[in-house]
Amino acid sequence: MAGYITFWSKEHIKELQKAKDIGPLSVIYGSHHSKMPSIKRLKEGDVLYPVALLQGTLCVMARMPVEKIVNAFTYLVTNTGNTYGALIPKDVAICRRKVNGDIYYACADAKFYNQKDELPDTIKTILLEDELQEIPHKKHQEPQTCCAEIAAVSMHGSEIMARPLPKDCLKDLRFGPTKSTQKPLRLNKEGIPTAVSLSGFVRKMSEQTQVIFESVFDDE
Repeated sequence: MAGYITFWSKEHIKELQKAKDIGPLSVIYGSHHSKMPSIKRLKEGDVLYPVALLQGTLCVMARMPVEKIVNAFTYLVTNTGNTYGALIPKDVAICRRKVNGDIYYACADAKFYNQKDELPDTIKTILLEDELQEIPHKKHQEPQTCCAEIAAVSMHGSEIMARPLPKDCLKDLRFGPTKSTQKPLRLNKEGIPTAVSLSGFVRKMSEQTQVIFESVFDDE
């Protein structure tokens, strides 16, 4: 069971707060975008910890054991009823309407077709957007960008709330894909982690670092 962190910006947390989304955390998306970095290295059984910098304090926002890794588009349609926010699979076409009412077909790789008979042979499923209905869901179930590729899913995620890490433990945190490459966070002169050292990638943590992260959930 490996532990990983993913960084949540202040803007994302404000969106969750505005939507009154306090969890439980049930999904984290991955993409090639720095706002929603790749989670392809994750496996079932790993644990994801979203973190944030709030008023100069590193906070653990949630804990989510990964129970499944699924296609982001499939998860999005099944759990929210929406088709925007995830990459369209190569075997799927979405029948949508233009402003003037004409239909068109959206496919993978940002390709569009005006006629059904123009669709490539790879298309096995056509979704009619007019027939999709929004499913009640939480804000965190919506991807932060338009290009989610895969989704880490859980039925046992924690509540979403700020859990501050003690400042004196920050120097002991280590992150990296292997023991030999694990490094401490970059801290500024006030001892606060820099956003650069947290964002852009999902980072694997050392075993001792995971013990520290788990400790903030002891009373839950």
